[in-house]
Amino acid sequence: MAQLERAKFGSKLGVILATAGSAVGLGNVWRFPYLAGENGGAAFMLVYIGCVLLLGMPCMVSEFIVGRRAQANAARAFRMLGGRTPLALVGYMGVITGTLITGYYAVVSGWCLEYIYASAAGHFAGAGPAEVSRYFADFETDPVRPIVWMVLVFLATHWVIVHGVRDGIERASKLMMPALFILLLIVVVASCLLPGAVRGIEFLFKPDFSKVTGGVFLSALGQAFYSLSIGMGCMCTYASYFGRQTRLGSSAMQIGVIVILVAVLSGLMIFPAAFSVGIKPDSGPSLIFITLPNVFREAFGFAPVLGYVVAVLFYVLLTLAALTSLISLHEVSTAFLHEELHITRRRAATIVTATGIVLGGLCSLSLGGREWLTLFGRPLFELCDFVTGQMLMPFGGILICLLVGWYLPHKLVRDEFTNWGTLPGRYLRLFVFCVKYVCPICIVLIFLNQLGLL
Repeated sequence: MAQLERAKFGSKLGVILATAGSAVGLGNVWRFPYLAGENGGAAFMLVYIGCVLLLGMPCMVSEFIVGRRAQANAARAFRMLGGRTPLALVGYMGVITGTLITGYYAVVSGWCLEYIYASAAGHFAGAGPAEVSRYFADFETDPVRPIVWMVLVFLATHWVIVHGVRDGIERASKLMMPALFILLLIVVVASCLLPGAVRGIEFLFKPDFSKVTGGVFLSALGQAFYSLSIGMGCMCTYASYFGRQTRLGSSAMQIGVIVILVAVLSGLMIFPAAFSVGIKPDSGPSLIFITLPNVFREAFGFAPVLGYVVAVLFYVLLTLAALTSLISLHEVSTAFLHEELHITRRRAATIVTATGIVLGGLCSLSLGGREWLTLFGRPLFELCDFVTGQMLMPFGGILICLLVGWYLPHKLVRDEFTNWGTLPGRYLRLFVFCVKYVCPICIVLIFLNQLGLL
């Protein structure tokens, strides 16, 4: 394939919103609150922020360097730069990771569509926490409805992908991300004004460090990589669409700040509401779906119509946020098939969509207690989440650091980091030190601690 014809993002704003859209989505709005709820709230959040800044950011810049330098899909990029070493296989691992995430992530995205319908139809009108929890439990285990919504999500994603980088991915991100942020702020204010919300705020901002364990560190590290889309090929693939003028370090910092801000806002959206209506913060992946309907009902009790409108709009925007992340995951596999098999972009996208629908269907069915979809004591849905978030992505981060910090020529890294000498590169030494020593050592130590070897 001719690299000179490779698509590019059309603007700096497009770069930031597209890559931030990959990072933000449900990774922060859905996954961060329930992991924080299961791991001590404020203590987990502090560890998570530290992982983002100290470990996630250098890894993100490393992926940017690989992607922009190679101007190719994730698998080919690492193969080109990794030479004959095992590091050349990192890109393939990223494609596999992204594919696994795509399956169960589309299921959760489909849940958002269900809640648009349920909110618009007034199913939560007058319903208390128990009724809302029962509604979600019945829907989650239904063998048909979640799969129907999941298929619709994939079809919407497919439509964006086949329209390419500028007309599809970039244009969609510019519309979706600002709207999500505005609606998120509205719901945060509504949640924090509920009776008893102060207990939820304390849960998020008053740390209890006795709850910090090796498992908390591993979960926070996995969430940092998950929310930054590291180790799944997304950042490498998107960076291959960057222009030579894109500042890799400042772009990564802007994305990291956005990711942390959205995570904190998501916590402020969920936990005050959860404590206000008596829902345990450690309710797991369903937390956002059993909490928010109560927020809308309680916060807008004085104006039910307003609560109805905000509920519908929020789930619409939550769906759009889910799509921005799903688009980036889909693009990893689509670019891989398009360039490696030399087939049209449309055909590659169709193969990825069909594969995702099959995997997503199996993940959805696994939540209904079906034994044949349970592996190692976990439903397929939970297994995909655990393997990708707490194993493959951190391990991929280590290998990326080894490639950029130890294998690639220093001149290549310096040229990419400083845009071929046009930027001062004052943080280059710090970046190289983190990539060579801090990131891989910290990730390995966290793994060893989790395995009980430290």
